[in-house]
Amino acid sequence: MQGLFGYAIRRLLWLPVILFVVSFLAFTLTRFGPGDYVDVLAGPRANAEAKERVRHETGLDDPFYVQYGHYMKRLLTEGDFGESFTIYRGTPVLDVIWPRILVSIQPGIVALFITFSIGVPAGLFAALKQGTWLDPTAIGSFLFFQSIPVLVSLPFLVLLFVVKLGWLPAVGWGGPRVDVGPQSIALGIFTKHIILPVIVLSLPGIAGVARLVRATTLSVLGEDYVRTARAKGLPELQVVTQHVARNALLPLVTVVGLSLITLLEGAFFTENILGIPGIGQLGFQAATSRDYDIILALVLILAFAFVVANIITDLAYTLIDPRIRYEERRN
Repeated sequence: MQGLFGYAIRRLLWLPVILFVVSFLAFTLTRFGPGDYVDVLAGPRANAEAKERVRHETGLDDPFYVQYGHYMKRLLTEGDFGESFTIYRGTPVLDVIWPRILVSIQPGIVALFITFSIGVPAGLFAALKQGTWLDPTAIGSFLFFQSIPVLVSLPFLVLLFVVKLGWLPAVGWGGPRVDVGPQSIALGIFTKHIILPVIVLSLPGIAGVARLVRATTLSVLGEDYVRTARAKGLPELQVVTQHVARNALLPLVTVVGLSLITLLEGAFFTENILGIPGIGQLGFQAATSRDYDIILALVLILAFAFVVANIITDLAYTLIDPRIRYEERRN
């Protein structure tokens, strides 16, 4: 336990360094990327004098390192990510991002549950049926759905279930609403609005989970303890559940941990096509409207979540299998 605690501390000490590098690169891109930051603030019809006034009032006439220092000081001391300048002009960035994240999480969690609920049994089934026609059929059927791009599958599903059959709503995100700070979000998880995005988000990922489970199961089936269990005459179901599945599913801990990060990213194409007010749609709007503070905040939040998720995943890995030693990983 002491080694585990020390490992966690060492990883956490790297967190400020990583976030500093990410914040500096993101800040640089937003300030020196295509387009003029002042044009966004002052408007396209502003004259040169008005632009200079805006530049001075916002501190954009200061040297780059001074601007970066002011931004990081506000962020670290006040938790201030800035304000939205184009999408929700004058609204604090966190008040814009937080409700969007909660919307994206709803279909993401359901899709993640469906992906693993189908992918894990499919992978185990394919591994146990190795050498028969059932093995490639089980994996190949899901690879077919994985091979279809979202830009192809989503319009087809809209045409089928919305236009032709009329079973599902075309766009939007409905359901009962709950207050989140100054805004409220819809709980679309309880409505038909969630069905299309869940189908699109879950189907491509099933093949990846099934293939991973199949590969790890095949490696475990060749272990001595599995042959010993079968030699003792244990029922096949007991061998699979207690000896095979328990060890074969260990690598899924890493996959689950990294998959949780995608919940914060949102679904770029799905949310924009279906009009879901999630973080994916917000990222697209921020990029096209040059809402730089929102872009910078999204990058920092995702970077922080990614690093923390990796630490938690590694710690969970060790708690599940004590044979794993972090000292060996460092070597």
